[in-house]
Amino acid sequence: MKLRACLTLGFLFAAPASAAAQCLLCGNADPAARSASRPAEAPLRVEVDTQLDFSRVAVGAAGGTVDLDPLSGARRLSGDVIDLGGFAVTGTVTVRGEPGAAVRVLLPAAVDLEGGYGRSARVTGLVTDLSAAPRLGPDGRLQFRFGGRLRIAGLDDGDYRGRIPVTVEYQ
Repeated sequence: MKLRACLTLGFLFAAPASAAAQCLLCGNADPAARSASRPAEAPLRVEVDTQLDFSRVAVGAAGGTVDLDPLSGARRLSGDVIDLGGFAVTGTVTVRGEPGAAVRVLLPAAVDLEGGYGRSARVTGLVTDLSAAPRLGPDGRLQFRFGGRLRIAGLDDGDYRGRIPVTVEYQ
């Protein structure tokens, strides 16, 4: 049996609504003074550069997992899974916004993928190569990679697809 897991990524992003609310509560009623005390933040833009792809594997009766490390791009198979070749690719995302601004990137704990004939697989352990306190660069750009663990039940072959919601917001 073969399995090809390619994730179609859906990205969501949030603007810093809390920053505007803080400014309204600061006690300074003059809008010009408020904007002078805090620079306006550029809206965040999120672009998918590369989609996450676990490549092709054969899955036996016991099932197994495929891990994709965002730091090295290495793919590790465990359980009753055999490599059928191809290239596994980590997901790559570019975020653009206010130069030097701190951002928070949130990934879900798990994502269910759908295949043919009602079959499903699950991606867990989504992780990025970001530092603990990521910031947009001086050019207002931040690029990161992410990977995770694909869990496949025994003999569930197919081409699995799903969306990974990613939330990016200013700190």
